Amino acid sequence: MKQSRLSTFDATRRHALARLGSTGVLGALGGAAGLGVSLREAQAQAAKFPSRPIRMIAAFAPGGALDLNARVAAHALQEQLGQPGIVENRAGASGVIGTEFVARATPDGYTLLLGAAGTHGINPVLQKLPYDPVKDFAPVSLVSSVPHVLVVHPSLPVNTLQEFIQYSKTKPGLNYASSGTGTIHHLAAEMLRSMIGADYIHVPYKGAAPAMTDVVAGQVQWMSIEYAPASPMIKAGKLRAIALATSKRVPGIELPTAAEAGLPGWEVTNWYAVFAPAGTSPEVVDTLSKAIARGLTAPDARERLSSLGAVPIGGSPSELAALVKAELTRWSAIVKAANVKVE
Repeated sequence: MKQSRLSTFDATRRHALARLGSTGVLGALGGAAGLGVSLREAQAQAAKFPSRPIRMIAAFAPGGALDLNARVAAHALQEQLGQPGIVENRAGASGVIGTEFVARATPDGYTLLLGAAGTHGINPVLQKLPYDPVKDFAPVSLVSSVPHVLVVHPSLPVNTLQEFIQYSKTKPGLNYASSGTGTIHHLAAEMLRSMIGADYIHVPYKGAAPAMTDVVAGQVQWMSIEYAPASPMIKAGKLRAIALATSKRVPGIELPTAAEAGLPGWEVTNWYAVFAPAGTSPEVVDTLSKAIARGLTAPDARERLSSLGAVPIGGSPSELAALVKAELTRWSAIVKAANVKVE
């Protein structure tokens, strides 16, 4: 995969995330106000919203970065709105099952999706889906972004990215794990494979957590995964972190970047965001967006995300909508360049 081709789309994506980072979670408090008022019925609904628990659907298995972000978002809503925030995991089909469930849910603000680059940027360019990532959802707010990290089982005799590349070329057929075919973990590994010209065997799982579990157990040799869920295993010495898939250092993470290690262009940063079903009252969306923004400013929420290598973001519904469109463009180019197909 040519670095120049990826750089164009990475720049677009970084620009979108940079705009969100500049406004931050406080920007969402004022940004959502521009949604305006629709109907009196919507005003009445928003006036008494919420009056019962809010479900946050996580489209992947418990324990992964998406699940962790879902719990932070649900807790933020619970603290700010005074109703229980309940996380419900509906894993399967690389996130399609849970995402479709929310797309078809009643648009009343009580069933939300913790979506990500996979559900709204990757899956739509890989296959025909039972949902439209733009038309079937009302963007609410970003939660965080998490850089990917290349991790290996400690038995592999490599400590740096260049050592990993050389070892891969002398030992063709190393296994790598992912959370499923066509997921961001799969595409991140395929990007790396294309860039270094190595030959690997893909072992897909039904989520990042079970995939990482088998890397820890030595059943699979390596994986590209978000730093957040891998952090405890890295600190415990059960996984060896090689490099971050970023161009710049991430505060709080003492690891070299792929660019520093001699592989510029390998950049994979997942993002997590809350979506409501299309047709949800703009005022209800506004209430949810502001609640998440306030919740993300809480020290415990920021500490929990930051300690895992996640960067709290927040942002308005319109900013999230712009990011989704940028991601669809970026991942479409990556899928084509890596010739990834979902059977």
